[in-house]
Amino acid sequence: MDNQNPVVDALRVVLADSYAVMAQTHICHWNVRGPGFFALHTAFEGQYTELFAAVDEIAERIRALGALAPGGLASLAGLAGTSEIEEDADAESMVSHLIRINEKLVADLKTARDAAGDAGDSPTEDLMIERIQLHEKTIWMLRSYLGK
Repeated sequence: MDNQNPVVDALRVVLADSYAVMAQTHICHWNVRGPGFFALHTAFEGQYTELFAAVDEIAERIRALGALAPGGLASLAGLAGTSEIEEDADAESMVSHLIRINEKLVADLKTARDAAGDAGDSPTEDLMIERIQLHEKTIWMLRSYLGK
C-alpha cells in the first residue's frame, strides 16, 4: 500500500468496504425469507447491483491516482474488517446488519472525502460525497423498513 498517499489509503478501505457491503447484500438477497420477502429481495438486488458499478468506479479512481487497486477476497476482507451475516439470519437481522455495515462504510467514505479535500483532489472528494449521499439514503430506507 502507498503509505505516502492518504487519499489512496482511504480509497483502498472504501473499496474494500464497498465490496463487503455488496457481497453481504447479495447474500441477504439470496437468503431472505418471510412476509417481507418480495420487497427486501427486490431492494437488495437494486443495492448490490448499484454497488457492483460503484466498486469499479472506486477502483478506477485509485488507478487514476497512480496506485494499484486491492484485490482478492482475503485482502479485501482484511481491509474492510466487516463482520459477516449468518446465512440463516431472519429478515430483521439482515436489515439491521446491512444498516451497521453501511454506517461503517459512510464513516470511511467521510474519511476519504476529508483526505481528498485536504489534498485538493476535487474529483475524489466529489465521488465520496456522492457515495455518502447514496449510502445515507440506503440506511434511511433500511431503518424505515424496521419502523425506525
